[in-house]
Amino acid sequence: SATQKPILLNNVTNAEAFVSGAEVAVIGFFQDPQSPEAAQFRLAAGRIPEVPFGLSTSATVLSHYGVSANTVTLFRRVDNDRRDLDMNNKDVDTKKLTRFVRMNELRLVTEYNPVTAIGVMQSSLQFNLLLITDKMSPKHPERMRKFRAAAELFMGKILFILLDSNLKSNERVVSYFQLKKSQLPALAIFHTLDDEHDVLTVDEISIEHVQDFCNRFVQ
Repeated sequence: SATQKPILLNNVTNAEAFVSGAEVAVIGFFQDPQSPEAAQFRLAAGRIPEVPFGLSTSATVLSHYGVSANTVTLFRRVDNDRRDLDMNNKDVDTKKLTRFVRMNELRLVTEYNPVTAIGVMQSSLQFNLLLITDKMSPKHPERMRKFRAAAELFMGKILFILLDSNLKSNERVVSYFQLKKSQLPALAIFHTLDDEHDVLTVDEISIEHVQDFCNRFVQ
């Protein structure tokens, strides 16, 4: 079928097009496409349908990306970074591979949860902007559209994060910024190096609002 994964990438041009065509892309580099490690990789690909998975056995492609065989690499556009997982480690199974992808799949706007929190903290970007809001609100789709549009303007500079105020696991973050539910939605910007932060309660999200708030804080 057309959705069969992973996609075979036999040359550098195809591999580069594959990586640049998605916010997050995963490639498994294997010498033997029938190896047990490659089988685990295929299983993980089936569990994460929304992330494109590619597979390459080409020595030229491996060398282009500077990886050894039996490596799985996650590429992401938001901070122009990558993460490698060594599949030669006998501990690595489909479950660990799935977690590796879920943890590191930072996007233009990443939804915060206990798994993505790890990837957020390990990102090379020093500024995080949180939209703390109720995902069940009828206004949510429009807020997200504007927040995403603003995120495009700061790609590679600020990590944009959606934090659902309904989730019990997020209450600690909301209270860290000394916000009450009655003050939401709010924007909170955070400098990871020194914990410096600023909060702006907003009735409505606008691209200009977000832009001004970010620029002021970064300056």
